Amino acid sequence: MPSLDRVKEARNSSNEQEDMEVVHKNILNVFENTLLVLVSKDLYKLQILKEMAVWMSKDKAYLQERVLVIISRVLSFASRKVKTCTSVDASCLGDLAAELSLLCSHFDPAITQQASLGMYHLLCIAKCQTDFKHVGQNLTPSLLTDFVWSLLMKLSDAKYKTVSEAAALLELTLEYHADKVTMVSKIVDTIYKKLCGHCTYKMKQAMLRVITLLTRTSPKKIIFQLMEYPVPADNNLLLMWHAAGSEASVAPHVLKTLLLILKGKPGERHDCSTSRRRLSLDASNMMPVAASQALCTLLPVSSYKKAVAEFFPQLLVALLLQIYYSCDLRLSSHNCCFARDALRILLKCSGLQEVDYSLQKNNFWDQFSQVLFHHHGVYVLAKTLSDYQFPQFPETLHYLYKLSVEDPRRSEDSIVTVIFFTELLNNFFRDPFPEEFLVLFRNWVTDENPSVSKMSLQKIASMAPVVNEIENVHDLILSVLNAFLSKDTTVIIRALITLRKLLGKLDTVTYASLCTKIASSYCPLMDHKDVGIRTMAIRHFGGLLQDMHQYTSMLNDVVLEGLVPLILFLEDTELEVVRACKYALDVCATQLNWPTPYWLKDTHYNFEIVVLNIWYLAKLCGHLLLTVEIEAMFDAVHRTLRDEDPLVRELSVTTEKIFKEIGYGLTSSSIKQAFRRLFSFLYFKKLKLLYHYTGVDTLPSKTELVKYAKNSKEDLQDENFEDFE
Repeated sequence: MPSLDRVKEARNSSNEQEDMEVVHKNILNVFENTLLVLVSKDLYKLQILKEMAVWMSKDKAYLQERVLVIISRVLSFASRKVKTCTSVDASCLGDLAAELSLLCSHFDPAITQQASLGMYHLLCIAKCQTDFKHVGQNLTPSLLTDFVWSLLMKLSDAKYKTVSEAAALLELTLEYHADKVTMVSKIVDTIYKKLCGHCTYKMKQAMLRVITLLTRTSPKKIIFQLMEYPVPADNNLLLMWHAAGSEASVAPHVLKTLLLILKGKPGERHDCSTSRRRLSLDASNMMPVAASQALCTLLPVSSYKKAVAEFFPQLLVALLLQIYYSCDLRLSSHNCCFARDALRILLKCSGLQEVDYSLQKNNFWDQFSQVLFHHHGVYVLAKTLSDYQFPQFPETLHYLYKLSVEDPRRSEDSIVTVIFFTELLNNFFRDPFPEEFLVLFRNWVTDENPSVSKMSLQKIASMAPVVNEIENVHDLILSVLNAFLSKDTTVIIRALITLRKLLGKLDTVTYASLCTKIASSYCPLMDHKDVGIRTMAIRHFGGLLQDMHQYTSMLNDVVLEGLVPLILFLEDTELEVVRACKYALDVCATQLNWPTPYWLKDTHYNFEIVVLNIWYLAKLCGHLLLTVEIEAMFDAVHRTLRDEDPLVRELSVTTEKIFKEIGYGLTSSSIKQAFRRLFSFLYFKKLKLLYHYTGVDTLPSKTELVKYAKNSKEDLQDENFEDFE
């Protein structure tokens, strides 16, 4: 339908006599009647009214008034019709309400009257869809969203008056009914795009006010949508952050949402296919970095002071972890600084300016973002906070304790928590720590993160001077023994050192009650693939025997169990292991009143003689050996069957036969084995050396060795072993 102006122009340029204005009115009359027919059959046809409202806004007041009359009459007819309908499908009411609302403040009273009348009939229709009594509640969430969306689009209008009226209606609507608005993310995204384009001051303020009002009821949706934009945030995004965090009432909700985001790790991938709501970005996931920059903006805001005090411990730990993640991922220096800057702002906003100044004076902040310095930096920060007696200590300690009890999200999180927690305890408690804290260190000994295990063991070792004051010292010692099972060699070495320090200060009675368990734990480590662990385990085994010389009767079985590796590793290629074996065997001989063999005093050994001694020991002590022990020695001897030296091969074959004979005679009954050991123990005094090895200076020749071996075989055959069987 052409506009009235075009109709008048056509009439002036032609010789037509008919009044074109009357024709125009007749067309509108026909249009009105047609609409009434359409709406009577289907209320969904009210959609045409919205298109009419948009179309008429481009023409002059006369046409606007006539069109509004049509809209008002059609809505009046529809309001009567809906009373007889069980359901109403009129999705355009929100958009139409927005158009009519703007016309309700028109300068022409006639237009204002028709717009108000149409608005009344529209709300009557909407009322049939809901049970609400107030105007704002008469629109369903979807209709109210359309209403808000239409007003938001009007903010781009060239007329200042239209922008002002749309802004006023938006604020009035969202002030009371923001909770009913859906498509919040779409609205926020549209506002960001409009801010990035050309917009007037009035338009910018109105859109930022929309962000503020929507944040009241949907803080999580707003915050997550603001995370969707590139890092670092531009000025427009920072304005939106300010708008979202401008009210004190929403500050706790905003900080909770940011803390939720800060649990993520930059660059970490997430599988979001099973979740309807995506709480993380794509594979690049820079949301935590964006959240750190958002904190730099929000923390200094005066309305956030109370909320910052409430969430100080959570923010402190979260930012420490983010600095660690940023260093580990080698982010750009600019992105890496956001978490560090946010941490500095947190300290300043929490009344800890002196702490920040002290750290800055020592060039702490410049080094804190470096990978190699970070763990030490956590320690320095905790110590500095303690030195200044920061008032947030109780809340921080409670939160760290809670984190320590719960399972960490990632293994690397544990080390930061443990360092900070331990340093706070060191500065506010004396050793030994209370039991509720000690149990944490016992659990950390077996943590999957080796750094956590070693730190816990180091702290336990520092308690050696007061070990006898610890309430559950047995549990503490056993937790250290559990670290012997670690797959990390550095953890095992630290555990060996820690245990030795504790045993050096432990009272004798407690030591005696644990000595058998400790000695048994050393035995598997004597055969460890790491040379350092083998050496330490053997030496500590000997040291334990020396410490427990008054309780040797308790250790006889364990000592016999350890003899096999002690003798075998006399031939170890590492000199330190050989020396450790000599030391341990010497202690065994001294403390258990064994006659010291000549070969223990030598610095060099002849492998043939060692093999022969194992043979001799196995034959006479077979009743003391279990199947597992026989298999271990059998495997050791089996490897020498292909030795280059024929004498070694001969001795190995003979020894292997003896082990097989002993193995066939073993019983699987533990009770029978116990009785055999008990009754055979009386025959130890029958043991005697079959040779006298005097050292390398008097080593026998090959011929003498062969003769020596044959004589030894004959002696063993003549010996009566019935008592041992």
